[in-house]
Amino acid sequence: MIYLAADHGGFNLKEAIKKVLDEVGMEYVDAGAHQLDLADDYPDFVIPAARKVSENPQTNRAIMACRSGSGEVIAANKVKDVRATLSWDVQHAIKSRQHDDANVLVLPADYIPVEKALDIVGAWLDSDFSNEERHIRRLQKIAEIDQ
Repeated sequence: MIYLAADHGGFNLKEAIKKVLDEVGMEYVDAGAHQLDLADDYPDFVIPAARKVSENPQTNRAIMACRSGSGEVIAANKVKDVRATLSWDVQHAIKSRQHDDANVLVLPADYIPVEKALDIVGAWLDSDFSNEERHIRRLQKIAEIDQ
């Protein structure tokens, strides 16, 4: 399942992503914000979405958006088995999946246009983990921290 999350800074981008996912018939759960509220706080949406990813980190994914993306990455990566990445470029997003098996994509809404963000989302969703030994080894070292 794909979980979406955004505060007021990423709300409009999240809504644009939902439209595209609807058009291609991809299922998702919107973890909020459900309305534009300039006083909301990203952890209120990011943490519940990240926890859903953590329930099944091999199949569940999340796409998040806020102004810079930095806070969302920090918050999401506090949740066990979440590998959140901040991407602003298609190739970067692909590598985050291939090399790091990122299961959360965070987009900096203030720094990329909507069309580019949608291209990044598409590329990220279409990419898979490489399963190369060196990448597996590195992820195992990181996973030891969660133990």
